[in-house]
Amino acid sequence: MRSAPVVGGVNVTRGNGEIIRMRRGASIADFADKIETLTGYTVQPGTLVTILFNLGEMATATESLDEATFEVLGEELGYKIQMVSPEDEDKELLEGFGLDLEAELEAESEDDLEIRPPVVTVMGHVDHGKTRLLDAIRQTNVIEGEAGGITQHIGAYQVWTEHEGIERAITFIDTPGHEAFTAMRARGAQVTDLAILVVAADDGIMPQTVEALNHAQAANVPIVVAVNKVDKPDANPSKVRQQLTEYGLVAEEFGGDVMFVDVSARANTGIQELLDAVLLTADAGLDLTANPNKAARGVAIEAKLDKGRGSVATVLIQSGTLRIGDAIVAGTAYGRVRAMADENGEQVLEAYPSRPVQVQGLNSVPRAGDVFIVTEEDRMARQIAEKREAVERNAQLAKARKRISLEDFTRALEEGKVESLNLIIKGDVSGAVEALEESLLKIEVDDSVQLRIIHRGVGAITESDVNLATIDNAIIVGFNVRPDTKARERAAREGVDIRFYSVIYNAIDEIESSLKGMLKPEYEEVQSGVAEIREVFRSSKFGNIAGVIVRSGTITRNAKARVIRDGVVLADGLAIESLRRFKDDVTEVRTDYEAGIGLGKYNDIQIGDEIETTEMVEKPRG
Repeated sequence: MRSAPVVGGVNVTRGNGEIIRMRRGASIADFADKIETLTGYTVQPGTLVTILFNLGEMATATESLDEATFEVLGEELGYKIQMVSPEDEDKELLEGFGLDLEAELEAESEDDLEIRPPVVTVMGHVDHGKTRLLDAIRQTNVIEGEAGGITQHIGAYQVWTEHEGIERAITFIDTPGHEAFTAMRARGAQVTDLAILVVAADDGIMPQTVEALNHAQAANVPIVVAVNKVDKPDANPSKVRQQLTEYGLVAEEFGGDVMFVDVSARANTGIQELLDAVLLTADAGLDLTANPNKAARGVAIEAKLDKGRGSVATVLIQSGTLRIGDAIVAGTAYGRVRAMADENGEQVLEAYPSRPVQVQGLNSVPRAGDVFIVTEEDRMARQIAEKREAVERNAQLAKARKRISLEDFTRALEEGKVESLNLIIKGDVSGAVEALEESLLKIEVDDSVQLRIIHRGVGAITESDVNLATIDNAIIVGFNVRPDTKARERAAREGVDIRFYSVIYNAIDEIESSLKGMLKPEYEEVQSGVAEIREVFRSSKFGNIAGVIVRSGTITRNAKARVIRDGVVLADGLAIESLRRFKDDVTEVRTDYEAGIGLGKYNDIQIGDEIETTEMVEKPRG
C-alpha cells in the first residue's frame, strides 16, 4: 500500500464525497481500513484520532463510535458516511456463509408451496380481556399466573376449529398489553398475518387500543375487531364501532370491509363466530403458503432459562420443517434441537410452517424476535452466532458511549456534574428483559445524568451479578426473579442494592424517579424471613401444608409471602394464613426451627421451594 499524501501537516487522504458504509459499533481503526480499501492509501488510525481530537471529540482507535461521531469525522475528511442497518448487516453476514434468505424465497415455485394456517396476533388495551379471550379459545387459564392480571410474556398457541365443514388450524400470538412492551408487540405484528383488536364494550377506545391499531396498520395486516365484555350491563358495542370509524376501521354493517364480532370471554359467547371471522378474513385477502420441504426458517417468540432443561425457546416456523437433531442458530444463540414440545407439553418430532413449538438445545437464551435458521452443520451455526455476538457487543458499546465535547467534559468534571446510574437487569424471560431495557433507555433526563445498562440476562440473580454490581457500583433490577442464597449473602455484605419487580411499569416509574431525583418512597419492602420446604402434607380440608425449616429471619402468621422456585418467583401476593409448630398454632417461628405453613388456597408447592415473607418498613427520607 502507498502512504497517504501529507495534508495540513498529517498524512491523510481526503475524499471527494465518496460513500463509506460503516457497520454499527465500528471503530476509528475500521474507518481507516475502509479509507484504505477505497483509495489504496495506508491511513494510520492514530492520525484520525488526532483529527477527531481537534474537532473536540475524544476516542481511542479501537473504541466503538456512534453514528454522529462518524458523520463529524467523515464530513471533515470529505466522505459521506452511510451506516448499515441491523437488517442489512445481518443479511450481509449470512450471505458470507452462503445463506441468502431472500433469494431462497424468490427461487421457490408455486409447486413448492403448500397452504399453511394463519398466524393471528391478539392486541388491545390493558385489561380489555385479551388473555381471557385466549383462555376461552384454548380452554386454559393463563391469566391467574400473571401479575396484576397483566400479561407479561408473549405466548404462542395453535388451536383447531371446524370452518365450513373442514377442520382448520389457527396460530395465536398473545402479546403483552402494557405500552412498555411496545417492542415485543411490534415484533408480534411482524410475524403475524392478521390481527385481532380486542376492545371492551364498556370501556371503548383507549390509548393502547390506538397504539395496537397503529402497529397492526404499520405491519399492513388485516384486522378483525373483537368487541369484548358485551355481557356487561353498561356495554355499548355500537359506540365502539362508531369510535373506530375515526381510525379507518369501518364495520361491514356500516358499509366497510372490517369484520366486528361481539364476544364475551367470561360468558364464552361469540368465540366460534370470532374464529370464523378470522378464517374468512384470511381466506379473502391473504395468500397463506409456505414451502415445508426445506430447512426451517422462523422467529423466536419467547425464551427463558429452565433449571432442568436449560435454554427453552418458543419459536414460530415461517417456512420449512424443523426436526429434532437440526443445527439451529437464533440471534447469538446456537445449538442442536434436542427436543420439541407443543403448547400442551406434548413431544413433537417435526414442526411445519405456522407451528409454534418449544425448542431445547440452544447454548444460551435468544431474544424475543430473533430470527432463527437451520444450518447444514453445527460449526456454521456457532460461527454465525459468534459473529453476531461480536457485532452486537460493538453496537452496545457505541450505544453506551455518550458524546461530549472536551470543553463540556472539563467543565462537568470541575463542577462534579458527571453522574451515572449503572443498572444490571435480570428477568425470567428474554422478552421482558429486552422490553424493560428499551423502555429505560428511552427515559429522558438532564445531560448531567447518564443511564448505563452494564449487563442483562435471563435467570436467577447470581453471585457473579452481585460481583459485577460491586465493581461498577450498579443497582440490580430483578424482574420476576430472586437472588440465590450466595448472591443474597454477598449483596448484604457488599451493600449492593437489589430491586425486585413483577410489573414492568413499576420498575420504569421508580428508576425514572431516581434519575430525576424525585424518588422519595415512604415505605420499602424488607425481607423478614425465608423458609425452605422440606415436606408437603396433603389435607382434604386445608389443602397442601408446607413442612418447612426457617433458614433466616422470622416467619410471622398473616405476613405477606411469595413462593420461589429455582430463583424465580412462582407466586406473589400470598399470605401465611396458618402457622403451626407440631400441633400448636403459633404467631411466629424463628431461624432453624421447623414449622407447618398453610398458604390458603394456593397449593402449587413442592419440596425444595422457598417461602419468603416480607414486611413494609418506613424508609427514612434522605
